[in-house]
Amino acid sequence: MFESRCGVSCNSCTRKGQVGCKGCLNMAKPFWGGDCGVKSCCESKKLDHCGECDLFPCAMLATMGVEEGFDPAPKIARCRKWAQK
Repeated sequence: MFESRCGVSCNSCTRKGQVGCKGCLNMAKPFWGGDCGVKSCCESKKLDHCGECDLFPCAMLATMGVEEGFDPAPKIARCRKWAQK
């Protein structure tokens, strides 16, 4: 079962409660109030998550969070795993 559009493991996120996040699957906008290009892209294509996309992994997903110090590889691997189910 997928937990997010981009491969974030929401169920094990330690910051979820601190920032009031319910997960992108349950929120119209991300908890920070801006727009998430990955969420918008998946939803516009009627995909559950990025792993279902013909362009997976795209540049947007592959660079998501890098500037903030996050490694996108675990998210990409998770989406790949979700797509196999």
